[in-house]
Amino acid sequence: MNRKILRLALPNIISNITVPVMGIISTAIAGHWGDDPAHTIGALAIGVSIFNFIYWNCSFLRMGTSGMTAQAFGAGDLTECSAMLARTLIISAALGIAILILQYPLGELALHIMNGDRLVSRYFYARIWAVPAGIILFGLNGWFTGMQNAVIPMCTSIAVNAVHILCSLYFAFGLQLGIVGIAYASVVAQYAGVLLSLLLLGLRYRKHLTRIPRKQLLDRKPVIRFFRVNTDIIIRTFCIVAVYTFFTAASARMDDPAMLAVNTLLLQLFTMFSYMSDGFAYAAEALTGRFTGARDAASLRECIRKCIVWSLGISLFFVAVYAGWWQEIFSLFLADSPENNDILDTARRFIGWVMAVSLCSAIPFLLDGVMVGATMTRIMRNSLLIATTLHFILFFALKPLIGNNALWLAFTSFMVARGIAQYLLSDRLDKIYSQAQHN
Repeated sequence: MNRKILRLALPNIISNITVPVMGIISTAIAGHWGDDPAHTIGALAIGVSIFNFIYWNCSFLRMGTSGMTAQAFGAGDLTECSAMLARTLIISAALGIAILILQYPLGELALHIMNGDRLVSRYFYARIWAVPAGIILFGLNGWFTGMQNAVIPMCTSIAVNAVHILCSLYFAFGLQLGIVGIAYASVVAQYAGVLLSLLLLGLRYRKHLTRIPRKQLLDRKPVIRFFRVNTDIIIRTFCIVAVYTFFTAASARMDDPAMLAVNTLLLQLFTMFSYMSDGFAYAAEALTGRFTGARDAASLRECIRKCIVWSLGISLFFVAVYAGWWQEIFSLFLADSPENNDILDTARRFIGWVMAVSLCSAIPFLLDGVMVGATMTRIMRNSLLIATTLHFILFFALKPLIGNNALWLAFTSFMVARGIAQYLLSDRLDKIYSQAQHN
């Protein structure tokens, strides 16, 4: 079982590592660009938050496709696997085109809500052209994960982020475009990723993809199930995006103008952990769907137990790293200057929160993967609604008393609450195991 978990988790971890590395380099570019690094880092943070809002709300395509494809794979239904690929590509392309058409009203609303300035606006309208490719990659990666293949998403992710990093450095410094160059780099990288994924799809699965009868492709039952599952995931993801976006927006409105840069850098540390932890969540997602489709409850129990151990081990490792070397990691983001030394001094007051939230997030992240694989998305949705409500109550009640600490306390409580709620709403996971027995 450990081999099965690691065969899926390690490629995902490798591919996920490239994402925070890309974020580190992008933030480092902002920290070394211009005469006001705090402003440039803040502008990049706002721009990235806007696109996180867009992308995360479209991530239902990856999760919904993954869980349902994994169950079809576990049941040995290759025709339905092929139909799932066709459905997700059609929906992904349509959604991406719709966002491009609506880019101006969406952009102006986002800039108003996030208090974005002209620099953020230039970043947004440059990067928006990457969205269709990014959404299609969600669908493709979800399908590959459901087919128990983590290697192709790993190769694609490495390629995408390598292209993004190289283009970012060239566009930002070679062409003197600053963070707008980072936005254009995203456009180039995302479309390169789509082309590579389609190439690898043809090479690896050409013999496995079956001819799809039109009747099955348009069959109401799987289509309705697909949208029901994805509706729950959309609501769940909207809650997560609301919390993360609010984190940046609230940081921008703190009394200390440097707090946005401080919280952005601290959140980068947490993001490094979350991408590593997600490797085991993706493994749990794929294997839960597979064992549910195969009606193998015994293997499912063993899989979840071992994934929990791996996830807790990852969180303890990152807590140790942050406790010992957070200042060295921060030095990657910032040039040596008096202003940046002030950012470091402020961050020292809040670094403990990054360690706390990393420790508290391990099991909730893993349970997300389990719920997606079992397609028990209603439990996941309800747990996020509970956790999000608690988050905003805590922040607005405590912000006048403890300032920025209230933001971090609310964020940490959000993670704890979603994990507890998922555990309890699933009858201590008994509903998951029962589905594997009677599916």
